Amino acid sequence: MLSHVDAANRPTMVDVGDKAVTRRRAVAQATVVFPDDTISQSGDELRTKKGPVFDTAIIAGVMAVKRTYEMIPFCHPIPIDNCKIEIRWSSPTEVVVECAVQATHKTGVEMEALTGATTAALTIYDMCKALSHEIQIREVRLVAKSGGKRDFGTTETS
Repeated sequence: MLSHVDAANRPTMVDVGDKAVTRRRAVAQATVVFPDDTISQSGDELRTKKGPVFDTAIIAGVMAVKRTYEMIPFCHPIPIDNCKIEIRWSSPTEVVVECAVQATHKTGVEMEALTGATTAALTIYDMCKALSHEIQIREVRLVAKSGGKRDFGTTETS
């Protein structure tokens, strides 16, 4: 049964009123792939005419995490305890964005982590699109979550 559908099969927000407050954590990743010969790893930070790409992407991702409830219709506003975004080269033409989010609340932070990773990846694309429009964002996925009804993966990656 889907949790965002009521008995009449209409969309609804999940009632978290009776849930226990627990420490919730989620980690999500997105991969940004540059076409061959477009760019190659140049140290920890990538710079374009628009500025420091990774630093800007980190800021954008954190901002998105804090506003996820404004973008995803049935997400609850959650006071975020911590958000950490790491961006690293996994090959000369591939960047991995990892977003780890933590909150002490009645509902999880999976959507916040996914939104943060995706927004950071979109920011990298935006800042680098002058180099190529063939840049791809791949494998946006939840890596782990803990503190809710079911744990998934390991949240110790960040």
